[in-house]
Amino acid sequence: MPEKTRVIVTRRLPEPVEARMRELFDVTLNETDEPMSPETLRWAMSEAEVLVPTITDRIDQRLLAQAGPNLRLIANYGAGFDHIDVATALQRGILVTNTPGVLAEDTADMAMALILSIPRRVPEGAVLMQRGEWEGWSPTALMGRCIAGKNLGILGLGRIGRAIARRAKTFGLAIHYHNRRRLHPDIEAELGATWWESLDQMLARVDILSINVPHTPSTFHLMNARRLKLMKPDAVIVNTARGEVMDENALTRMLRAGELGGAGLDVYEKGHDINPRLRDLPNVLLLPHMGSATIEGRLEMGEKVIINIKTFADGHRPPDQVVPAML
Repeated sequence: MPEKTRVIVTRRLPEPVEARMRELFDVTLNETDEPMSPETLRWAMSEAEVLVPTITDRIDQRLLAQAGPNLRLIANYGAGFDHIDVATALQRGILVTNTPGVLAEDTADMAMALILSIPRRVPEGAVLMQRGEWEGWSPTALMGRCIAGKNLGILGLGRIGRAIARRAKTFGLAIHYHNRRRLHPDIEAELGATWWESLDQMLARVDILSINVPHTPSTFHLMNARRLKLMKPDAVIVNTARGEVMDENALTRMLRAGELGGAGLDVYEKGHDINPRLRDLPNVLLLPHMGSATIEGRLEMGEKVIINIKTFADGHRPPDQVVPAML
């Protein structure tokens, strides 16, 4: 019998995924679900043929320089790969894979929940009920904004952005989008979407903005203070993509000053270290990065990871390899 591929997984994965990995590979699992310390992560990279990290593991140039000679694949559990120095990994002969196309519908559901919740002041109503402070219906209490007829701007009309657009269209929202490149007219017609070559011009016209671009050097703080000031004072911002795209301090200042209508955030500029001033705002809904948190989605992510590892171990190119053109 040939030796099984040596795989080390940095976080707890759904039980069926771990069980299948035990069958196929010589796998070491993280039984505690605590993020690996830098020291443990260095050990894992020195021992593994395949490392299975998550977004909580920052695999930078310095860490890759200490990788063991047997490490040949980093099979990321997740679609995003900005926490991995892919260019350095490839230079060292280490392939990187991810799990694209799995979570579009789940993330779009969460984005739509935020799009509906903030204008209708759902967070404020929920807090009122949880504190037992509701004293009954009133004609002027918690009046929000109607969704139908409003302009939704989608920054990044990829898989997730299109899934959001399909949902939003059924709620009567007019769809606007900004991409580096305009989409095919058939896609625009299907979604009823209007393309804006200028992001600045789109921002000035939308009532709700949904951020759906990856974090890259070109998108870091894409939504900076200058661009935020272009938006309507009652506009709502929803971010289920990457926190680094948003200048969180500028967003917080404008929300506190009443220069924006509200925000729904599932991702944050500094991971789980959230600006404490955001927590006190009644027109902000903060979620713990749960856009992809469905049983179905997380199992499918695991299946993709396993397929990538198995294909690699069999001597073939993994189907979800991250290539330089994607960086």
